[in-house]
Amino acid sequence: MLVSSATLARLPRVATTSTGRRALHELFSLPGRPPIVSQGPAGRSAVTGHVATVFGCTGFLGRYLVAKLAKAGTQVVIPYRDEDEKRHLKVTGDLGQIVSLEWDIRNEEQIAECVRHSDIVYNLVGRDYETKNFTFDDVHVQGAERIAKVSASVGVPRLVHVSHLNASPTSASQFYRSKAAGESAVRDAFPAATIVRPGPMYGHEDKFLTNMSTWPVWWKLNHGQTKSRPVHVMDVAQALSHLIGMPALERTLALPGPSTHTHEFLLELVSTLTYNAPSRAPVVPKRVALALARAAQRIWWPALSPDEVERRYIDDEDTPGDWALVGVEPDEIENHAITYVRRYRSAANYIRPIVVPPRPQQLTADS
Repeated sequence: MLVSSATLARLPRVATTSTGRRALHELFSLPGRPPIVSQGPAGRSAVTGHVATVFGCTGFLGRYLVAKLAKAGTQVVIPYRDEDEKRHLKVTGDLGQIVSLEWDIRNEEQIAECVRHSDIVYNLVGRDYETKNFTFDDVHVQGAERIAKVSASVGVPRLVHVSHLNASPTSASQFYRSKAAGESAVRDAFPAATIVRPGPMYGHEDKFLTNMSTWPVWWKLNHGQTKSRPVHVMDVAQALSHLIGMPALERTLALPGPSTHTHEFLLELVSTLTYNAPSRAPVVPKRVALALARAAQRIWWPALSPDEVERRYIDDEDTPGDWALVGVEPDEIENHAITYVRRYRSAANYIRPIVVPPRPQQLTADS
């Protein structure tokens, strides 16, 4: 049957991939689910056809992932606990593209409602310290398992679980042990899940460079010789957003920073960029730091926890990154640190030149 040019002009335009070819998910639909058809030129007002749920959307990494997904035209479900914590996410997407739903990590019915219409679910939920309401096991193991189990039961085709680069069942840190246990629980409940292990992340309002600028004494533990592989939060968010348009990766992806640094070098980097003298505080012995952290936890939970003290003595895993698989090239921390620490300069030094200290010879870039 012939179709007139006027009829063709009235048909909706369907966007193709960057190579000009159809993606597999645009040609076939999963049983029981509507086809995923993208429409319009790439951008915020386009429609990718995908619906994504991002648990942990109000956290450090979550806000950037939601922005990346919404900017591409993906409809994003943002589960939240506190009304005010998710308000800033509403404007990251076009009208109707950001759908907020209240949830509780212990309520399976609410979890099911959040993932029921999604074709991909991201689990970014985590916490750095324990409270009387939520332990590491509650969040990293039981919570992760519950999200994976419910996602599998309602037929979600893809699950991306974000863990940590140092997750290990034999780690001295309870945080890292719970991350490893969570990976095993997720894999059992959702065997096809993609597990992502990023390194320590830095960016706006982070707990890495910002903390080094305000509390350098806690990063001098272990005499500053602990090795870290920091990665830009935007690079990790970009990698996670790329997963939505790729074939399912039923494996574990490591996303460390491109280089290995000691805490001593990172403190020198912050001091040089801010023109603030290095901290003269003595190195606190581990047993004293643990005692101070236990006392601080009785006064204010977000204070340095004993487990965080333990983590200050653990080097990041020396494992190659899987950045090529997700189409992202991570950038060096020296290229971005000034953006996040400039505010710690004095008024007299605010516009002074940016000086980066030379790397010690033992610091090498990892491909």
